[in-house]
Amino acid sequence: MEAGPFHLDTYFLQHFQEGNESSFEEVFKTYYNRIVGFCQQFIGDKDQAQGVAQEAFVKLWLNRQKVETVNGIHSFLYTAAKTDSLNYLRHQKVIGKYRDKQLHLKEEELNREILESFDFDQLEFMELEKMIIRSINELPEKCRMVFELSRIEGKKNCEIAAQLNITVKSVEANMTRALKTLRVKLAEYLPLILVQLIMKNF
Repeated sequence: MEAGPFHLDTYFLQHFQEGNESSFEEVFKTYYNRIVGFCQQFIGDKDQAQGVAQEAFVKLWLNRQKVETVNGIHSFLYTAAKTDSLNYLRHQKVIGKYRDKQLHLKEEELNREILESFDFDQLEFMELEKMIIRSINELPEKCRMVFELSRIEGKKNCEIAAQLNITVKSVEANMTRALKTLRVKLAEYLPLILVQLIMKNF
């Protein structure tokens, strides 16, 4: 499993550990598609694989100070992705369907290649999810309703306008307001590139 195209020195690692967004963005751009593809090997569903990959990067950000080497960055990401992919399969109660010889061989290979000793701060990740939900609930009522109908129920603007008895322009204005508010709140905890990804997936 190859390392990313980073300068293998303490300068990059120090900036990454300190929460430098440019360093994190470099890591994200290098590994995001790889992690999605890796997760998809287990899960099979691209949308769900993207969600698992997103969680891996959020965990990396929350635990960045625990990564002791530059090579440890991709080890952390693949470990998190593997763990969450298998947890997803178990949660869906279809793990038996995937526990064939190929999966066992893949797991054995991964266990040799990636580190298993990282202490993922799952509590922090759960708190982050709660904060996102709380931020949505704190939106003004009309703003929240528009956001939920659009991003959670997947309705089109014209459908939302008809349901709420407002104009399409009002729907657009409330949606813009909701996204702006949520981006500001999330930006206090995450780098911009993760905020954009999370908001895109809502």
